[in-house]
Amino acid sequence: MDFLSATLARVKPSPTIAVTTKAAELKAAGRDVIGLGAGEPDFPTPENIRAAGIAAINAGKTKYTAVDGIPELKQAICAKFSRDNGLSYEPSQVTVSGGGKQVLYNALMATLNEGDEVVIPAPYWVSYPDMVLLAGGTPVIAEASIQTGFKLTADQLEAAITDKTKWLIFNSPSNPTGAGYTWDELKELTEVLMRHPHVWVMTDDMYEHLAYDDFKFCTPAQVEPRLYDRTLTVNGVSKAYAMTGWRIGYAAGPAHLIKAMRKVQSQSTSNPCSISQWAAVEALNGTQDFLPVHNELFVRRRNLVVKALNAIDGISCLTPEGAFYVYPSIAGLIGKTSAGGIKITDDETFATALLEETGVAVVFGAAFGLSPNFRVSYATSDEALTEACARIATFCEGLT
Repeated sequence: MDFLSATLARVKPSPTIAVTTKAAELKAAGRDVIGLGAGEPDFPTPENIRAAGIAAINAGKTKYTAVDGIPELKQAICAKFSRDNGLSYEPSQVTVSGGGKQVLYNALMATLNEGDEVVIPAPYWVSYPDMVLLAGGTPVIAEASIQTGFKLTADQLEAAITDKTKWLIFNSPSNPTGAGYTWDELKELTEVLMRHPHVWVMTDDMYEHLAYDDFKFCTPAQVEPRLYDRTLTVNGVSKAYAMTGWRIGYAAGPAHLIKAMRKVQSQSTSNPCSISQWAAVEALNGTQDFLPVHNELFVRRRNLVVKALNAIDGISCLTPEGAFYVYPSIAGLIGKTSAGGIKITDDETFATALLEETGVAVVFGAAFGLSPNFRVSYATSDEALTEACARIATFCEGLT
């Protein structure tokens, strides 16, 4: 008899974590590896936020807290939604968890029954489909192509919805593509959702503040206020505030849904780290002056990578509106053979050969639901990105 759960057999480990782990192992073995797989800023958490965490430790704020967040953080989250998104929430409508991933997981666990469907636009963050499967639901993938800038169209959303659909998971700016939906583009999607009142919306707004050029971030309940009562607006401090390891995510939505998510969390992890919560209060309430400074740096890195990759024969790379990823196509390289003798049959073999032969670690596109592509995280130094792109160019030039 198999000891492990049948549910576990339906899911796979996170490919992004696997790539990061493999790169670390090669580095430890003495290989010269440039890791472009991890989705986290390379600069430290801002000083005022770090100081708030230290102050919380020194003040003895190291005990259990309320299951889903201290009152001070919930108030800061309510203020943030009002200030940045024009959305009004009460603390009873807010939950705080150990990262945005736990927020999403809690919501799915609290709402999905066998047979329920969840529409997930592809390319998608690797964890969405597997979390749906763990919660007993069925992922329905709606594929967005490079021709639409990796954005789902209203017709595609309409075609994906059935009478079994419970959620749409929506992510803008996107991981892995950096694609951001304009107000008008999002309005077209919300009009479809208004025709299907049984479908709820789970937004992943983790990259809200990483928006570049003329792109203006917006979120579904902001664009269509009539969706307010069936939208869970998810966010966190990980990306914009360089707090990935602090593990604080949050969401706001209907009070009855938040109560159900609190119940799930109460029997799994209980409260998020108390110190991290106090640091997050400062992140949301404190100065935001570093955000445009960081974004200027990300824009420079984005432009560097997009230009370098588009100069390579066989690679095509769109310029993203936000986040810190690019998602280039390698359609022109499929069928070729690397200098090391590896046949490039798909994006996974491309990523494997690239890592083995050049020491550049990227994540293959099939992990995100759309091939043949790969994801580059440009949340690292200009020097590392320049060298990595040079190695990728040399690798591609050696394909025959």
